[in-house]
Amino acid sequence: MLKNIMDSVREKSPIVHNITNYVTANDCANILLACGASPIMADDLEEVEEITTICHGLNINLGTLNCRTVESMLLAGKKANQLGHPVVLDPVGVGASVFRTKTAFCLLEEIQFDVIRGNISEIKTLANGKGTTKGVDADIEDVITEDNLMQTVTFAKEFSKKCGAIIAITGAIDIVADSEKAYCIYNGHQMMSSVTGTGCQLSAITAAYVTANPKNKLEAVVAAICSMGICGEIAYNRLSSMDGNASYRNYIIDAIYHLDGEILQNRANYRIL
Repeated sequence: MLKNIMDSVREKSPIVHNITNYVTANDCANILLACGASPIMADDLEEVEEITTICHGLNINLGTLNCRTVESMLLAGKKANQLGHPVVLDPVGVGASVFRTKTAFCLLEEIQFDVIRGNISEIKTLANGKGTTKGVDADIEDVITEDNLMQTVTFAKEFSKKCGAIIAITGAIDIVADSEKAYCIYNGHQMMSSVTGTGCQLSAITAAYVTANPKNKLEAVVAAICSMGICGEIAYNRLSSMDGNASYRNYIIDAIYHLDGEILQNRANYRIL
């Protein structure tokens, strides 16, 4: 299944509209190209609806949120809903400020998202109305472990049922859930947290995978997260003694470029709950 999902991305080469943050826009564009998709990075109010019309999917990222782009996100999201295009939300840092939190809830009220991907603190904030996000990082008290895994899976399923979106919680253990089924994913490497934007890149890839596989959205999100995790492992094994996080970032993108369906299928490490 995962192999077919990945192959579909390369065969269809979906155009993904990204309203993302300026810290990681270049990396998001490059990793979309690496996975076989085609990126458009447009956030001006005057063109977002038109750009959404010529794309196949939409990725909304709150990383460097500003008043100018909030309305653009709303317009693009509503247009994508009208067109039946998949929409992904990355609620970066939600809970860190009133403005950021209010914007996230406004988007949830006005747009139907297919996938919401964030760390556990961000997702808890969206579900509970408040949280303890530390900037763009999860609060250490929220970290997912084997001890609280079942509780977190139940929480993810309940939130998915409430909001009608697939919930992807990423961390040391990743959880991808709809209201009935959850995948717990164990791929990845801890060094990925030392590179700014791996989460943003993952959201972009997720949009591409879901867009190319509209009939298998849950498994498409699983494939995207497994792909990124596997490539984090491959990239780490490529590092030399002279390499650091900048090389690691590039090696991750290289690994996505060279990843094939057989490697994804064989190295994906997950269980279903």
